[in-house]
Amino acid sequence: MGLNERRELHEGFGEALSRAFELVVTPVIFGFFGWLLDGWLGTRPLFMFLLFALVLGYEIWKLYVAYGAEMERHQQQLPGAHVKKADP
Repeated sequence: MGLNERRELHEGFGEALSRAFELVVTPVIFGFFGWLLDGWLGTRPLFMFLLFALVLGYEIWKLYVAYGAEMERHQQQLPGAHVKKADP
């Protein structure tokens, strides 16, 4: 395995770890803030679930869009790939 291949592999592991951490921790943090807001307003557990679900949905959508863009870049690098032209 060459140096470039090894570097790409390590970058992929780091990116996957950061995406997984963001997917788990961000909704939990917002859920915690929702829990605090619920305690202050006396609406337990409305805002906790609402903020958790909203942020989790956003994180999943963001990963989906980033994955699609990454796959498009990879497809453009394939031999014989057609370059998309911008619509006028």
